[in-house]
Amino acid sequence: MRLAAPAKPGSAKSEQLILFRVSGQLFAVSSASVQEVRSADSMSGAATEISAPGIRKVRYVLRRGDRSLFIVNGAMHFGLHAAEGALLFVLRKTRTALLIDGIEKMTSMTRLQALPLSFCHEERQWYRGLTALDQTVVPVVKPEGFLSADELTLLDRALLESDNSATASIEEADSTE
Repeated sequence: MRLAAPAKPGSAKSEQLILFRVSGQLFAVSSASVQEVRSADSMSGAATEISAPGIRKVRYVLRRGDRSLFIVNGAMHFGLHAAEGALLFVLRKTRTALLIDGIEKMTSMTRLQALPLSFCHEERQWYRGLTALDQTVVPVVKPEGFLSADELTLLDRALLESDNSATASIEEADSTE
């Protein structure tokens, strides 16, 4: 009779995180979910203003080919005091670029705690969970949690209306020449 092989002590699986600040508050996001990091100044010429009723956290849209990225002001999203933001995280697999104050550091997490029940409103959609880093509890954001499907629909509608009014203005200018 053979004895079962002893179980190997499992090493905890780690995930690379980017710690960032918005209005002085610390947050984390998986580094795998950030496609690129850009200076907000570098986007100023490429971004156009957009206004969608009820969605104050998005004031600009960035067009990349046939794709539109909505720039979410992190401070407004999290309900923090207004901040201009210096960097943009272009998030993978979303139509979102997140405006943040700055990057704190890169680190790794081995444990993600479920959100406590006190997180009972829209913030349950914003966060994957909490992690403890250097004796500080940090919320880990969901990249897809910045804009809901309903918000994306409203933003797409506002973008279409903006495009239609711009086209009408161009056609009107052409007809007067």
